[in-house]
Amino acid sequence: MRLLALSTLLLVAACASTPPPPPPPPSGPGAPVLRDWRSIVTATDRDRYIRRDAAWRLALEQARRQPGSGDLRSLGDLIDQDAARSTVTPPVGEYRCRTVKLGSQGGETGLGYVVYDWFLCRIEQTPRGLKFSKTTGSQRPSGLLFPEDSRQMVMLGSVALAAEPPANSYGQRPDRDIVAVLERIGAARWRLVIPWPQNESNLDLIELVPN
Repeated sequence: MRLLALSTLLLVAACASTPPPPPPPPSGPGAPVLRDWRSIVTATDRDRYIRRDAAWRLALEQARRQPGSGDLRSLGDLIDQDAARSTVTPPVGEYRCRTVKLGSQGGETGLGYVVYDWFLCRIEQTPRGLKFSKTTGSQRPSGLLFPEDSRQMVMLGSVALAAEPPANSYGQRPDRDIVAVLERIGAARWRLVIPWPQNESNLDLIELVPN
């Protein structure tokens, strides 16, 4: 009896010290399987993300003071840092997209802004969650979109250049990695905010409008 009581006490103690199992992953056809982006992001991109307000300030100050290419005044809410609205998740489908580069990593010697022409982009549902891809042009970023809150999604991705195949990995080529914030800025208008890009500018914006 004494041995039985001791075994019972040991079993109860073991159960009390064992943490509960984690919740099951999403199930069902097409259910996204996304980890928290903070467990994936590199230290360099985490720093870029944290300092995105500083990227906005510097890039806009340079864009308004230095000569550039394109019509900056016509961009409206696209270059308003506080333009984000709720219900950020974009519908799956084909989009028109254009890149706007703000600020210059060359300081006073570079262009303050460049407004590019329209290209083609896509939002698609994958087994790992929503994915953004720029499908035409010489610089083609793509990446997974991680839910953050009602106004933001965070994208971790990489960039394909020229005739390279589409970029489909993050963290394997640090010189191509990007972290971006997706925001809705109109009834059917979104932007990807890329702070401290690898080259040229101090803030890149990719505007998305459904086709």
